[in-house]
Amino acid sequence: MELHIFLLFLTLSLAIIRFFHNRHRHRNKNQPPGPTGLPIIGNLHQLGSKPHSTLSSLAQTYGPLISLRLGSVTVAVASSPATVQELLQKNDQSFTNRPIPDSVAAQPNVNHTLAWSPADMRWRNRRRICTTQIFSNHCLDLLQHLRNEKVEQLLHHLRKQASTETVVNVGEVAFATMLNLVSNTVFSEDMVDPEFESAGELKDLVWRIMEDAGKVNLSDYFPVLKRFDLQGVRKHVRVSYVRLHEIFDDMIKKRIRKRESLSGSTSRDGDFLDVLLDQCQQDDEASDFTVESIKPLILDLFIAGSDTSASTTEWAMAELVKNPEIMQKAREELIQVIGTNNEVKESDIPRLPYMQAIVKETLRLHPPAPLLLPYVAGNDVEASGYTINKGTQVLINAWSIGRNHEFWDDPLLFQPERFLSSNIDYSKGSKDFQYIPFGAGRRICPGLPLAHRMINLMLAAFIHSFEWKLPEGVTPHKLDMNEQYGITLKKLAPLYVIPLSLST
Repeated sequence: MELHIFLLFLTLSLAIIRFFHNRHRHRNKNQPPGPTGLPIIGNLHQLGSKPHSTLSSLAQTYGPLISLRLGSVTVAVASSPATVQELLQKNDQSFTNRPIPDSVAAQPNVNHTLAWSPADMRWRNRRRICTTQIFSNHCLDLLQHLRNEKVEQLLHHLRKQASTETVVNVGEVAFATMLNLVSNTVFSEDMVDPEFESAGELKDLVWRIMEDAGKVNLSDYFPVLKRFDLQGVRKHVRVSYVRLHEIFDDMIKKRIRKRESLSGSTSRDGDFLDVLLDQCQQDDEASDFTVESIKPLILDLFIAGSDTSASTTEWAMAELVKNPEIMQKAREELIQVIGTNNEVKESDIPRLPYMQAIVKETLRLHPPAPLLLPYVAGNDVEASGYTINKGTQVLINAWSIGRNHEFWDDPLLFQPERFLSSNIDYSKGSKDFQYIPFGAGRRICPGLPLAHRMINLMLAAFIHSFEWKLPEGVTPHKLDMNEQYGITLKKLAPLYVIPLSLST
């Protein structure tokens, strides 16, 4: 115990020395403005439980580009479209890499992920394969039947619940549906049973990862403390990473045995796992694909593909339940375009502009990653008249931009109509910087095309197939819309609603 106290005292002493050294070194730099911090901890105490909201309030005081000191780390936060455009378009070469949070580094082979690895040749190879083999319009069109099938399985489950007026956890069933979609895309099999009863463990594993990655962790802001894991975040989250890797490892080994026992086309399922295993067999050191290195990539696909789309679907349903007149308008569009007796298909979505506007409005108010994933400046950059020094971490507050009255009329109101008369679209990537729920620049989310299709399809199916009633004692006015902060933005209180068959 005495040794631990001594080490902690030594570590804090070094942090104090570094703090005064850094303050002296940078005091003449033209850094962005920001609040004065306390000795050693800087502005850490100001972040609170909802950093995206806190940083939005600070931007109103100090401007669209602010600077904070979080422990021994300098962080710049951009909260305006013009500033984001300067960073991710004009200076995109300087913001290609990310700082890796200690909770993320807890996973095996973190440098083989798509989300967090440096933007080197290895990252480009992985992004290229994902883009061409999963997320291209051609590949998505070929698997359209699979997405329709997974939504039909979801509706079948909900019809059973409607027959007994059973309460449904919208986020949970949406998550299970997305999980099975991603699982079929990668492994050609479901990971969740038809009654969605086996989704609990997987959902808990994924959310533990997302929640821990969003926590204020001293190890990230005092690197000299990292070895001690004082808050136990690394130890806590590693359990989830290891368990998911075990699940993937079993499925990969099963496929390898199948490929070895069979030959030719009979050994192939034609899914993304086959694509990755083909890469592993290539005699090309530059490709750097091995059985161990593909598991972090698969993990990225599962986390990003299931969690963010499910969360967005839950937020959309919450907004519709809270605004029944908007839900009714969406149902009328569906009836007019599809009819009452036909099932919604993905091919119908382009003919449903109001439905697409609802999804866009949901993503504006409730972006999946409120602060996007962080960047680190590769060199000194001039932006908005200030200098962002090399090594500075950069956050983009997409949540704040989407709720700023300078860029949106009545920004706190849920008004899908704003997108009916606007050309603003998240699918434009780096063109509309006032609307970047999936990021922007070269590290924009590659899964955007799949998320767009699946969220619209699930939401349209929910509205077209059922009436929705809140549990007894809950009214639209009293519906809890509070947020729970993580890397992804969840509802603090899950949305429970009762599906009612439209035929009754």
